[in-house]
Amino acid sequence: MPPIFWLVPISSVLALGFAYYFFKQMMAMDEGTDTMRKIAEHVRKGASAYLRQQYKVVIVVFLVITVLFSFLAYGLGVQNKWVPFAFITGGFFSGLAGFFGMKAATYASGRVANACRTSLNSGLRLAFRSGAVMGLVVVGLVLLDISLWFIVLNHFIAEFAEGYKLMTITAIMLTFGMGASTQALFARVGGGIYTKAADVGADLVGKVEAGIPEDDPRNPATIADNVGDNVGDVAGMGADLFESFAASILATALLGAAAFIGYGSEIQTNAVIAPMLIAAVGTILSIAGVFMVRTREGATQKQLLRSLGFGVNMSAIFIVIASFFILYLLEMPNYLGFWGSIVTGLLAGIAIGQSTEYYTASAYLPTRRIAAASQTGTATLIISGVGTGLISAAVPLFIIVVAITLAYSFATQFSFGVEQLNYGLYGIGIAAVGLLATLGITLATDAYGPIADNAGGNAEMSGLGPEVRKRTDALDALGNTTAATGKGFAIGSAALTALALLASYFEEVRMMFVKFLDMPNELIAGVPAIDASFMDFVNHYEVHLMNPKVIVGILLGVMSVFLFSGLTMNAVGRAAQKMVDEVRRQFATMPGIMEGTTEPDYARCVSISTKGAQQEMMLPSLIALLIPVLVGLVFGVPGVSGLLLGTISSGFALAIFMANAGGAWDNAKKYIEEGHYGGKGSESHKAAVTGDTVGDPFKDTSGPSLNILIKLMVMASVVTVGIAVSYAIL
Repeated sequence: MPPIFWLVPISSVLALGFAYYFFKQMMAMDEGTDTMRKIAEHVRKGASAYLRQQYKVVIVVFLVITVLFSFLAYGLGVQNKWVPFAFITGGFFSGLAGFFGMKAATYASGRVANACRTSLNSGLRLAFRSGAVMGLVVVGLVLLDISLWFIVLNHFIAEFAEGYKLMTITAIMLTFGMGASTQALFARVGGGIYTKAADVGADLVGKVEAGIPEDDPRNPATIADNVGDNVGDVAGMGADLFESFAASILATALLGAAAFIGYGSEIQTNAVIAPMLIAAVGTILSIAGVFMVRTREGATQKQLLRSLGFGVNMSAIFIVIASFFILYLLEMPNYLGFWGSIVTGLLAGIAIGQSTEYYTASAYLPTRRIAAASQTGTATLIISGVGTGLISAAVPLFIIVVAITLAYSFATQFSFGVEQLNYGLYGIGIAAVGLLATLGITLATDAYGPIADNAGGNAEMSGLGPEVRKRTDALDALGNTTAATGKGFAIGSAALTALALLASYFEEVRMMFVKFLDMPNELIAGVPAIDASFMDFVNHYEVHLMNPKVIVGILLGVMSVFLFSGLTMNAVGRAAQKMVDEVRRQFATMPGIMEGTTEPDYARCVSISTKGAQQEMMLPSLIALLIPVLVGLVFGVPGVSGLLLGTISSGFALAIFMANAGGAWDNAKKYIEEGHYGGKGSESHKAAVTGDTVGDPFKDTSGPSLNILIKLMVMASVVTVGIAVSYAIL
């Protein structure tokens, strides 16, 4: 174990230490008046109750899957015996990251509202540093789990053929990513259904029908709406990016072990730990970046965006410099080329973020055009939003195309021969690590959004003055943009990570022959399996576009994406209808609510969202887990390869469209609320509220869940590769 490796566990401890420091710093702040404390306590209890219920369901699912993996490992012998344990730890740490992040967010919102009574800068810094708790907990736990597993497996796994010890270790560790992906999907889908059912109910009945402001304490769904922001956009997003971070590092480590298998143990080890070290240094730089975020009183939206962007961009610049020295010190072959791949990934992440900001922020033309369309009614506003969302998908897709091409080219020194393929795939993987290297601060900007949103809700319900509400509205509008940017970033990272995982799939196929099926001398394209290349396995299984199994797989992948999106959209619709009925019932049967003499039954609305989310999240989540297994069982390796190609390509495009369209509708509504096109209460505003309501499940349920679907289906295929290799029917 090279001494430099110990930087990985050290950085994880630093991240967790600073997360605790920011949490204690936030907890030392005043939560405000008695009313503010009471509202914050309602939200905390609702969020904790939901997570407890969700984790009960997830534990049952994890037990069933663990039994299945144990059967594959101990019964059929087509999987490593460490896999069930790695799967459980991945899910546990992912859930833990979401829980800690949500705990910080629910304690922060009231304090941020109170800080805004002093100044805009105080509110921004507190909200951002509270969001940094989530960011640093996520990266800290990922690096802690990866480093612990690497140390343990390095001790227990024996070398059975030159270079295959590290292949075995990284293949086992990849299943840790599947545990994280499974937990993330349940968190994202369940949290997304919860928050949007409450949000839609609160908006349609409260703002449109009753004509009361957003977050008005007379609205029975308001507390559920604020709870939903935390369980969906904090716990859900944290679990989502936890598994992205883990999967990119682990897939790249496996590709590094494969690419440098003939270079000797030192170089191969360095290739495996390189992505871990880049992530570790990026984590340390993220901590430094958090301290750079500040603004001045009366700042505009563009100035607020620049304040957040300064910390993120400075961290990115320093990781570019640091990664060069990491690769140089590791004596990596073609270290300059791989460094170019890392820089490519970083630039792609920044470019996708800028693109998302342009198409969703009210400071720019696309969102203002959607707001202008409200003057002719709801239909034209929705049409404009759909069109903007579709157009917005083109730029990130093009950016990813350029990033893949450049990352591959740099890694292969612009040689496109088959013999350079493994290096090119490693380059794509390390580009994904580069994109996510500064996740600690990037996720902080995203978690900041729901904290600011809840702070605004607390200020409204507590009856704070217009100056305070103006500050919280500014932070909230900024949060909508950072949340949209964060979703674009997460989806972009999913595309690169999924491609690295797809390449890892064939390395897992190789491991099946060499290790688990004990057929190292089985001929693959005329070569013994132990010596066969990536392309030898591709040719052996006829993975090409003229193979009907591949085409069927591609179509099934596209089908899965649209089926999943439809199920999650309808799930929100059904849960929201129950919420709408309940809010209408309370307004009709409790007249004291509108007069301010009777407190609404907030708990009833929280209960409806909780039950709706638990009931509705199971089917789409199970589909994501079962389809790769069934396709592998029927169509084998070619069918699974096509399935993953179809899922990655269609899922990425649809996720960008949905996230950006929803974000643009939301900010168009806020732009009108600032006084444009008639302002609050106007016909334009009512049209914009409806558009925002349509966009809610787009941007907060189906869209962000798709990037987890992409990776989970790849991960499920990787982990159950033994079924496709050994038991395929066709």
